[in-house]
Amino acid sequence: MKYDAALDQAISRLHEEGRYRTFIDIERAKGRFPQAVWNRPDGEQQEITVWCGNDYLGMGQHPVVLAAMHEALDATGAGSGGTRNISGTTIYHKRLEAELADLHGKQAALVFSSAYTANDATLSTLPKLFPGLIIYSDELNHASMIEGIKRNGGAKRIFRHNDLAHLRQLLEADDPDAPKLIAFESIYSMDGDFGPIAAFCDLADEFGALTYLDEVHAVGMYGPRGGGVAERDRLSGRVDIINGTLGKAFGVFGGYIAAGAKMCDAIRSYAPGFIFTTSLPPAVAAGAAASIAFLKTPDGQKLRDEQQLHARILKMRLKSLGMPIIDHGSHIVPVHVGHPVHCKALSDMLLRDYGIYVQPINFPTVPRGTERLRFTPSPVHDPKQIDHLVRAMDALWSHCALNRAELSA
Repeated sequence: MKYDAALDQAISRLHEEGRYRTFIDIERAKGRFPQAVWNRPDGEQQEITVWCGNDYLGMGQHPVVLAAMHEALDATGAGSGGTRNISGTTIYHKRLEAELADLHGKQAALVFSSAYTANDATLSTLPKLFPGLIIYSDELNHASMIEGIKRNGGAKRIFRHNDLAHLRQLLEADDPDAPKLIAFESIYSMDGDFGPIAAFCDLADEFGALTYLDEVHAVGMYGPRGGGVAERDRLSGRVDIINGTLGKAFGVFGGYIAAGAKMCDAIRSYAPGFIFTTSLPPAVAAGAAASIAFLKTPDGQKLRDEQQLHARILKMRLKSLGMPIIDHGSHIVPVHVGHPVHCKALSDMLLRDYGIYVQPINFPTVPRGTERLRFTPSPVHDPKQIDHLVRAMDALWSHCALNRAELSA
């Protein structure tokens, strides 16, 4: 086996298909988000505006969060020192889990190193707890959910995206006495569309299934206290397990599940992805807890309102230029391009010529032919920055061979 040649071939395929991923080296500066500095390949530095980050509300630089992290860092040092079972549980971890349980109206919560790990570890562990479990998964569920379901060794059924009739068909075809779980998301991040949570819960009640909801792109963003779409729609009590992240709207790092006390205890006791992983640094846990607590307040709601306003303004202005916006009413603003090379070219020109950083979204994150630019306006993107973005998109949409007809086809 010629290993180097195989690696060269694999990487060359990505270049040929126009979907080789390039890391943009940026420096965030405290108090200046969404402004940053791009360390260009030529060694020069360029001021840019970040338009594709997942720090949706700017909480990663909020004084409340930074103060809590500084306090914990000074009090405890850098790392946690071990797994949760071996010296890695502190008052900061317990406080964070209490904040999360309260956020979702659950008895308990369990913090992981990431939401990816939380999904993977939980979904791969559930069949150990419920022998014969059948998991019904939306076809557009996140890769972490798919991976966890694949690895669990149990039965799985994939239903068409948000297709309740197809899900009902699958449920009706299986043994009524078999344990079941329906896994879905509240907001699908690439299109920004919503899952029909209430209808999924109705089917779960009818067929005796558990419900598993990924709220990663909704926690902090929706609901009167930032508990997500389920809180907004007063459905949290009907969902058995809620997954979320601490690294997007909360602006810090980590992931979690919130559920009943027995469920969290069982996952804690059986999931290798929890048992054998070093726990979050106390300073990170402290910052996340402070962010969650802040976003539960009226000041947090002000940030949510401002973010939604900026998203509506950006959608309206891009639509007025004839851009193919995917608009499902969420905070995410995807612009359909439909070709990986064109998508990368637009991204490169926006960065180089206008100081606008938006990463191209290509296969396998989205299906081939649906490549897009995904903008994430925040409360701290000001009107001038929005105007600059709109004018840049208008100028580039017909630049060179990238004409509207070709890109919209």
